[in-house]
Amino acid sequence: MPAEYENRPTAKNGFSVRHLVLDGFLLGVLFAAKWILEPIANVELVTLLFILYARHIGKRAYGIAVAFTALECFEWGIHVWVIMYLYMWPLLITIVLLAKKERTHLFYCVLSALFGLFFGLLCSLPYLFIGGPSMAFTWWVAGIPFDILHCVSNFLLCLFLFNPIDQLLVRFENTLSA
Repeated sequence: MPAEYENRPTAKNGFSVRHLVLDGFLLGVLFAAKWILEPIANVELVTLLFILYARHIGKRAYGIAVAFTALECFEWGIHVWVIMYLYMWPLLITIVLLAKKERTHLFYCVLSALFGLFFGLLCSLPYLFIGGPSMAFTWWVAGIPFDILHCVSNFLLCLFLFNPIDQLLVRFENTLSA
């Protein structure tokens, strides 16, 4: 990168064009990964990618979560799941940020699995306000088999893909900073 671009100032909040481009690229990867795996019920890379994004870009991952939800709205329309996405992905990002970067690979595999297992329970919260506790409970219980599949697939995807994607992100960061 030319020297004149490296020394350009960033805004007081640390925002830069480089961050905007990087975040847009990461959003594109996230959206493409979601789209590619859509035919396979409850098998997704979104959880793993948000974990890694939070580790690598910190709080900027919240912006990607909101933008991802907006893109999903353009694809699928607006429904109750939008409310769920607006608190589910930021919750995951917050957990990762609070856990710090020093956690082990196994920690993130378990976090990913638990997030998949309890995804339905956490997503049932809006139904408390729509139809009351019985509707929320029924909605959650009906989805437990899918949550179990989500749990297992999240664990396996994180187990096998965490390190390779993490290393790619590190190399990508090094390339951008060079």
